[in-house]
Amino acid sequence: MTIKGVCGRQSIKRPGLWFIFNRDKMLVSTRGEAVSVPFASNPAAFNLKPYWEVYVGLFNDSPCYSALVNEGAEIPPKMQFQGLRGLFGRLNDAVFGIAGRALQLVKWDYAHQYCSRCGRPAGGRNEDGAQICLHCGYLSYPRISPAVIVAVLKEDRILLAHNNRFPKKRYSVIAGYVEMGETLEGCVRREIREEVGIEVKNIRYFGSQSWAFTSSLMVAFTADYAGGEISVDTAEIEDAGWFAADSLPDIPDRVSIARKLIDWFVQRQRQ
Repeated sequence: MTIKGVCGRQSIKRPGLWFIFNRDKMLVSTRGEAVSVPFASNPAAFNLKPYWEVYVGLFNDSPCYSALVNEGAEIPPKMQFQGLRGLFGRLNDAVFGIAGRALQLVKWDYAHQYCSRCGRPAGGRNEDGAQICLHCGYLSYPRISPAVIVAVLKEDRILLAHNNRFPKKRYSVIAGYVEMGETLEGCVRREIREEVGIEVKNIRYFGSQSWAFTSSLMVAFTADYAGGEISVDTAEIEDAGWFAADSLPDIPDRVSIARKLIDWFVQRQRQ
């Protein structure tokens, strides 16, 4: 994703791409199965009146804007609000990445209209895109929460768990947020121990993914089983077990790095 410019509430000077959201659904133009991000001077071209707008940056020299609208907003024919996750693979990868950034930015900006230190209206942004209070000068950067996600292997099987927030019968790899003062590797060990009661070793970096839906940076690892018996933390995890590549349960869709970890495991077993 290549996007340039300082984000923020800037005056709209010329037409551009509009990433318009109703909750986590984004407005797209439709032509058959094809979808695209609307290009216009402002949302009035779509008969929409957003309650919040931000400038996101430049993409291929075109301005990108993000906006929030209320539910029930009427839109023109051949346009729809569609779930952002469902647009994965249907939008250009770079544009899909900008959509995730746009969603995070506009939701954060709307939720941080006032300075958290002095309580006054926060105002503009500095050259790094941070919100700066015009009264006390306090800088507030858009929140990104680091989280680990890990594929634990035991011989020819992978550890998968059913979280009580998942759809029925959905299983995935273990994930959790990094705590203050904790390393990524330390978080991997703690989350595995707390959620399923086992120990791991040989923790290796796999990759990362920006996860717009919770404003998280998912940092993925692989690890090997080191000892212990599975004992689930029933507060979050309802069930967990070791699964072979040819007998996997229902697993996450391909938009997530969780699925990339599981696909990596399957491919590894086929070699």
